[in-house]
Amino acid sequence: MPINMLFAPDLVLRNYLEFEKGNKKELECIPNNLKEGAVYSFLKVGQRAYWLDGEQPLLMKKEEGSLSAPIASILILEVTHFKENDVIYTKGKYKVLKILKKNEVYFNGCEPIKEYFL
Repeated sequence: MPINMLFAPDLVLRNYLEFEKGNKKELECIPNNLKEGAVYSFLKVGQRAYWLDGEQPLLMKKEEGSLSAPIASILILEVTHFKENDVIYTKGKYKVLKILKKNEVYFNGCEPIKEYFL
């Protein structure tokens, strides 16, 4: 029997409107008022492996299935897998390190861009 595990270089959640419409659980969505330094919980369907040793982008999955540009830089603090009604879930907590401005370039692939001085 295979082990189905997704390796995730970012955290992708839905727009909070999806919860308000009844389409998603609240923890599957990005809170309306993200705050730097705050810790939030998340929930994903499926078994996912997240990197716990550094910054990564928080993205929003749009209705048509495409992904937004990074919304924030986060640090995933903890991850747990569990099974409920024969469905595997991943839940955890993340801390918002930096909220990104619209069109701000902050990540180069999975790594935050650092300023280097000569």
